[in-house]
Amino acid sequence: MTGTAFICVTCGTQHAPSAAPPARCEVCEDARQWVPQSGQAWTTMEALGRRHAVGFREVAPDLLGVGVFPDFGIAQRALMVRTPAGNVLWDCVALLDPATVEIVKALGGLAAIAVSHPHFHTSMTAWARAFDCPVLIHEASRDWVKYPDPAVTFWSGETHDLLPGITLHRLGGHFAGGTILHWAAGKGAILTGDIASVAADRKHLSFMWSFPNWVPLPAAEIARIGARLDALEFDAIYGGWWDRVLPTGGKQAARDSVARYIRAVTEGLPA
Repeated sequence: MTGTAFICVTCGTQHAPSAAPPARCEVCEDARQWVPQSGQAWTTMEALGRRHAVGFREVAPDLLGVGVFPDFGIAQRALMVRTPAGNVLWDCVALLDPATVEIVKALGGLAAIAVSHPHFHTSMTAWARAFDCPVLIHEASRDWVKYPDPAVTFWSGETHDLLPGITLHRLGGHFAGGTILHWAAGKGAILTGDIASVAADRKHLSFMWSFPNWVPLPAAEIARIGARLDALEFDAIYGGWWDRVLPTGGKQAARDSVARYIRAVTEGLPA
């Protein structure tokens, strides 16, 4: 493809190369996202790199956070899971600069990238090309891929074994293909993005069809998601932002959160 791969300023989604910026960002125009009152705006990888940088932070042993500083787009951070079988990048960020490529390659490169849902697709195609690895996306999110590439691999069903000890699980909810990653090392952990979002109190999870537009999910859907979570063995939960982490007690927190949510939407909360 020729042209420039423009990046949406609001959500960070990189689009397929074109001669001029796209007329619209379908990710932002969807009812789960938003277009600013100022209108749609675009940037490029080069322009983004002049004002921002990628930073790394240890979140836990063998788990590195990867984020853009200062914040850009939805301000999420990705996670690099380091395993004896290779490194997996969970979710993605919009910026990829030469320094980041050098750092990641020095850490062993990437065996795969897996992304939870379309809001975090960002520049996944650029990352996949740089590290010569596949991007795993659930097939229910196929139409949301705005920069198609042979590296983008679609998986189907409810689970997908990615590497030894690393499994993807489709939870749905926020998006039909909404996915979490289960990491079996130690007491187990789940990496959830905002498919099961760690709340600000860092004691609970929340589940929404749209977070920015405050549209909840029905109780039956939460019960289904809760049953899927309960079948997994995990202690830690790593959400999509730096401070959204439950380092321990995650399994009970998930059970309590599901029960609280269902009670809230069916019976109401106590005064």
